[in-house]
Amino acid sequence: MSNQQKIKLSIADRVYPLTINPDQEEGLRKATKKIEEMIKRFEKSYAVRDKQDVLAMCALQFATQVEQKQLDTIEVSHHVEDKLETLNQMLQNFD
Repeated sequence: MSNQQKIKLSIADRVYPLTINPDQEEGLRKATKKIEEMIKRFEKSYAVRDKQDVLAMCALQFATQVEQKQLDTIEVSHHVEDKLETLNQMLQNFD
């Protein structure tokens, strides 16, 4: 039998029971805390009528962060490849 545990996470005034591997708990709790903090910021900054609106904005912000990190990683990879190509050309010309 697997070593799974049951936890409850509260997001936007709703409780979500989950069955997880113990090594996932810290990450899930940190993510829940970030979501709750973001919800409070949105509610404080904007006139929010519905929790769904706030959750949609949270989802958009998290998805944007993920996409931006991927774009940044691709840009860095291209920059590193260009530098390596330049170094390779220099070494070939040195011979």
